[in-house]
Amino acid sequence: MTRYLIRRVLWLVPVLLFVSLITFTLMKLTPGGPWDREKQLPPQVVAELNRRYNLDKPAWEQYLFYMGNVLQGDLGPSYIYQNRSVTTILQQGLPHTASLGALAALLAVCIGIPLGIVAALRQNSGVDYAALFFATLGASVPSFVLAFILIIVFALNLRLVPTSGWGKPNQYILPVVTLALGQAALLTRLTRASVLEVSRQDYMRTARAKGLQEFLVVRRHLLKNALIPVVTILGPILAFLITGSFIVENVFSIPGVGRLFVQGISQRDYSLIMGTTLLYTAVIAVLNLIVDILYGFIDPRITYR
Repeated sequence: MTRYLIRRVLWLVPVLLFVSLITFTLMKLTPGGPWDREKQLPPQVVAELNRRYNLDKPAWEQYLFYMGNVLQGDLGPSYIYQNRSVTTILQQGLPHTASLGALAALLAVCIGIPLGIVAALRQNSGVDYAALFFATLGASVPSFVLAFILIIVFALNLRLVPTSGWGKPNQYILPVVTLALGQAALLTRLTRASVLEVSRQDYMRTARAKGLQEFLVVRRHLLKNALIPVVTILGPILAFLITGSFIVENVFSIPGVGRLFVQGISQRDYSLIMGTTLLYTAVIAVLNLIVDILYGFIDPRITYR
């Protein structure tokens, strides 16, 4: 296990280098620059800003200079937020994004997995049809459409919750529900399909033929095997919920990393774009590693070599 973890962590280094190189190249190929404004700045000011932020050097030299600072823990200065480093900006925004993603992930798991299990155990019943309707509807409606529907119904008409903001308990409800429902629908469909497939296996019929109680058959044999594909998809789902909240954060004015990333792209804040991308890459890699480790706890037959 230790050697496996060390190898996976070491593989993170070339992954981050590759992602940083691709991101940096795409930024340089995109038209425009960080000093583009509706009212153009004087050429002397632009030249001074380029010199100050090392943008007057060749692209390869800029990349090596930036990565050298990254190795020292410095993600560079922000071009939008003057006199603030990208590291400080991400440290302030990450708690909001992480709390939003964690709450949405918890809600998605608490809804999707139990609903999928119940739907499979009661196949072709009213519960099953309701679960399938929820799964289909949740997977079909985009998050920004769902966000506006929830705002119109619960914030503007019923006035139960605020339309935006972050920090108070009632401000968590709409963005968390908006972000979680789509992934809960995905978990519902996947869990239902997995439970149905496992329930038709020979060892399930053997367990019932031995006279075991249905509760023990479901807990010991059905769920343990059926949840392996579900755990597999939990890694990408958790990564998406934590790193894919760009739209939700913008709609509900949440001061998270996703909103900062969108602002960085629109205003060509190169350092902020690079820092956010590297952060998201590391989060996705770590979450996938955690999911791989969970395999061994769910199924003892899985070993790490």
